[in-house]
Amino acid sequence: MVNKKIISIVLGIMCLALTMGICIQMKTVKKYSTAEGQNYDQNNLRAEVLKYREKYENTLKEIEKIDDELEKNIEEATNQNADLEDARNQIQQGNKLIGTTEVTGPGVIIKLADSEIESSKVLDPSLLVVHDLDIFYIINELKNAGAEAISVNEQRIVSTTAIECGGNIITVNGEKIGSPFTIKAIGLPENLVNLDRTGGYLEKMREAGLTADLKKSNNVTIPKYSGIINYKYAKSIN
Repeated sequence: MVNKKIISIVLGIMCLALTMGICIQMKTVKKYSTAEGQNYDQNNLRAEVLKYREKYENTLKEIEKIDDELEKNIEEATNQNADLEDARNQIQQGNKLIGTTEVTGPGVIIKLADSEIESSKVLDPSLLVVHDLDIFYIINELKNAGAEAISVNEQRIVSTTAIECGGNIITVNGEKIGSPFTIKAIGLPENLVNLDRTGGYLEKMREAGLTADLKKSNNVTIPKYSGIINYKYAKSIN
């Protein structure tokens, strides 16, 4: 009788241990399967993003190639016609003004960056980062100083450019950019450099712990706007 009780207890313990082992194994398999599934989804998403990015870059290269061929054909067609050459020069000048062609010339380069002060040491951590309004204000000052072309992290500023804030990321022309920021402007350097004056906006940014440096340059290159400028409401008057 005692032996039967002992055998029953041992069998009960073995069944309990076996049940616990099965449960642990099932949880492990489920956890592994979930992690493996997540990794699979992430890899697929990453591959899709890379594929479309490559397609986008290839499309841009094709557009640039077509632009170069078109410019070459226009130049050949206008060499023997003074009226057409004048019209071509006007188109080129217009492209410079609206930002659809790359330009180079004298100007200034401004470097902005978030503060290196630890956020835990200040009451308002938002004061330690460069905001969209900071960039917007500097762009306006550059325009008022006579800047003919401006870019932010190689994004050309045009009439339809939107500058928006999204946490630590700023969106310019739909492209997400982050600190540090490089603002380039072409114009008379002696006028543009006045942005870095005593009591000016750049000085106030430095006083707040941010990086805000400006230097003159005789060779500033600003890329063309790569998007499409589409006027929905403004129409030509014939």
